[in-house]
This record gives sequence, C-alpha cells and structure tokens, in this order.
Amino acid sequence: MAVRPEEGGMIKRELFISLRATLVTLLLTGIAYPLTVTGAALLLFPHRARGSLVADDRGRVVGSELIAQSFTVSGYLQPRPSAAGEKGYDATSSGGSNLGPTSKALRERVTKDLRRLVAENPDAPGPVPAELVTASGSGLDPHLSPAAALWQVPRVARARNVDPARIRAVIEANVEGRDLVVVGEPRVNVLLVNLALDRQFGRPTSLAGR
Repeated sequence: MAVRPEEGGMIKRELFISLRATLVTLLLTGIAYPLTVTGAALLLFPHRARGSLVADDRGRVVGSELIAQSFTVSGYLQPRPSAAGEKGYDATSSGGSNLGPTSKALRERVTKDLRRLVAENPDAPGPVPAELVTASGSGLDPHLSPAAALWQVPRVARARNVDPARIRAVIEANVEGRDLVVVGEPRVNVLLVNLALDRQFGRPTSLAGR
C-alpha cells in the first residue's frame, strides 16, 4: 500500500518529536538531575555523600559506618553474621541467605555460631542474643542492639585486660537513639565502638579482625 506524501511527512514529524522527547528526557533525567542531586548532596551532606567513611586515629580509612565488616579479634565487638557474598560482608553482594526456618543448612550454621559464641564468651551474662546468630536482610547491617553489644563486654574486657565497667561505659556512650525520636530502636554501631575502644585503650595485640 502506497504512503501518500502528506502521511510520509506526518510520520517524519512524529519521529522527530519522539527523538526530541527522548533526547530531552535523557538529558534531564540521565545527566542534569543526577548531577544536581549529587552536587547538592556534596554541598549539604559531604560526609554522607562520600559514603560515610570512617578513619582511625592514624587517619586511615577503615570502613564505612553504613556497612558491616568482620571482626574476629577477641578485643573487638563482633557484628551480626552476614550472608552477603561467598565469605560474608561483601558490599558488592548485599542480600540475605534466603534460608527458611526449616532449612538444614540454616540450623547447622546457627548451631555452629552458637557453639563458637558460647566458647568465646564463657562469662557472658545469659543466653546468646538472637541477633548474633541471625543475619540481617542486607547482610551488611552495621548495628547491634545495646543488649547484644553489652553481652560481649566480658570477652572484650578480658582480651584488653581492662575493667569490664570501662568497656561498658564506652559502649553506653556510643548508643545511638531512635531517628527523629520515634523511628527505629536504640542501637550501637560496631565499627564506631571498636574505634572508640582503640582510642580509649589502645589496639589489641592481634589485628587479624581489622
């Protein structure tokens, strides 16, 4: 079927309009908007916009306050387990294990963690807090509840040869309150507390967990 000249001209105009709309949309949403938002964030919230990076007392960047990392040295608080990545705590592979309560693999992993925690924390008060054997949905939750952090005080104090009351005081001084007073629960950032412990008492002899 032949296309009349006027129809051909209309198709060309519609094609031109579509291409122009696509180009404008790309420039606005793909370039202008991201640059504007990034620039505003860097201007108003530079620390957050750069990843909330945290440095130690030597000025070396040791992590982000938003991303959990593994601490295995006895003198440090240990975070929640992580299913992010093959070895856990992989910021490029955020996610949970997707294992359900009937999973044999999950039961075995939890049982293994329970045995390890009990062996490493013989003087800890009460049973092991549930969050110390359960991974978060992201696998990168940097926080613990104050109760889970305080449960680890005897081990940390023994490893650092410090009065437990002094370790407890550092943890309690770093408890973060609810956002906007009512959102969320009080929490402790594991990385920030461990750095506070280093500033207060020096670093543990072994730094394998850092």
